[in-house]
Amino acid sequence: MSLNSEQLKQHCEMIIKSRRIKKKIVVLCEGVISTIEGRRSPQAYKNMEKMPDGNFYNACIPKKWTQQRPQFFNCGDRASVINTYLNLLTLHEQDTTNSYLDPERLFAMIDLDLHLQEIDDYSFADTEAIFCNLYEKSEVKAQNAALHRIWITGLIHKEAYFITPELQSTFDDYPHPPMYQDNPVQLNSIYLDMADQISSDPDLKNKLNIERALDRINHCLNCTDLDKLQDSWKTEFKNTSDETRKQQLIMALLTIKKAKDYWGGIQPPVDWSGNDRQFREQLSLKIGEFYSHQSSDVKSHIPFFFNTLHEFV
Repeated sequence: MSLNSEQLKQHCEMIIKSRRIKKKIVVLCEGVISTIEGRRSPQAYKNMEKMPDGNFYNACIPKKWTQQRPQFFNCGDRASVINTYLNLLTLHEQDTTNSYLDPERLFAMIDLDLHLQEIDDYSFADTEAIFCNLYEKSEVKAQNAALHRIWITGLIHKEAYFITPELQSTFDDYPHPPMYQDNPVQLNSIYLDMADQISSDPDLKNKLNIERALDRINHCLNCTDLDKLQDSWKTEFKNTSDETRKQQLIMALLTIKKAKDYWGGIQPPVDWSGNDRQFREQLSLKIGEFYSHQSSDVKSHIPFFFNTLHEFV
């Protein structure tokens, strides 16, 4: 969902005049703005944190962070998040008297995706430039973290963080066993299904996208086309007994192969009384809770992001 110019203006004004952001860290993220077609009010914007993606990132806040917690705002699609960030800074500069925003505490989190998004009037020209400066070999470049106010996921989408290998026990222990293709979720099976569709993925087959994707993972698999990438990935994944190498392969896959459809393929058990979307929303909050307990290691992108934010409290 993209915001038009008038919607963007109203959205930014509602954020900047919200008392809730006074002396707080503000994090802009992708996600539906429930009030976009309806009545805008401070209460409606407060409830925004209960909606995806804001509710997931809110659940990821480290448990030790009990005071001055960040305020999250959904801003539509990736381009609208960027536009909201830039427009908030402009609005604040034009009228600091009526602004509760602290520009030094304004951040954004956007999806990496395959497509390039250019950014005007920012220290990095586009989304790929942010990615290349912020990550290397699937790890955060800690020395560069302070350079970024617009952060980008190290994996292709937020949903990729819902199926990382360390979450297998979360799926196993969940009180309503998540199902994938009529079986309890086994993440290795999902990875193999993802790999099986590399060469037929229409987004990856785009010439600019495939070059970009192969560049991202050439530290792990140095391939020149999608067929070779698919074959090499599957062969190594099936045959390696080295868990470190297997982890590298998974992270490389989740950096270039869209995960949303596979996350959408995770279904509730037959005795679940709600709908599928509600089930995945609740499961995503449990996954967020998992991340809230993790150390801020450079391999752990989301906990590292929040550890960086905590320095601004």
